[in-house]
Amino acid sequence: MIVNGLKEYKSPYDKLSRMVRDGVYIPITKGIYETDASTPGYLLAGAIYGPSYLSFEYALQHYGMIPEGVIAFTSATFGKKKKKKYENKFGVYTYRDVPDDVYHLGIEYMQEGQYSYFIASREKAICDELYKQRPVSNYSELKAMLFGDLRIDEYELGKIDPGSLEIIADSYPSTNVKRFYRYIRRNSK
Repeated sequence: MIVNGLKEYKSPYDKLSRMVRDGVYIPITKGIYETDASTPGYLLAGAIYGPSYLSFEYALQHYGMIPEGVIAFTSATFGKKKKKKYENKFGVYTYRDVPDDVYHLGIEYMQEGQYSYFIASREKAICDELYKQRPVSNYSELKAMLFGDLRIDEYELGKIDPGSLEIIADSYPSTNVKRFYRYIRRNSK
């Protein structure tokens, strides 16, 4: 679209390069630019590589489930078969697959001004995170992973909706996710 708007110039790509150098356009990834340098990086994650939604550590931090600040915008994809990483002025972006059958579950559409994006619900974000972790063989190992390794906040974990979690866990081909669902169901009574 930008190059089409520069057709009156003899060399539209040279003009675009000068506009990037002058800060009129800020490169996000090849062929995609932003005009506002103050745009929060999470709003751009879906435009860089997709289809994708924010999840894993970023979403867990967003919901206050982990205490650490997250240095990357972590997103879930499907059918890509490999991890991707991008860096630009707005931040570091990482993408990794989740199973195709669960990709569409537990995703929330968000709108902020002229931007829109998708983010995992708190239930989906923790399932995505548990999916990528090494398998655990019992509840003691699961608790050590949740509260030791991942540093999940127990109070925030109490905000998990067992009904929403059940829908996601039933479709997830992961012993960690299924064991987590049973743990939540057992401890929410």
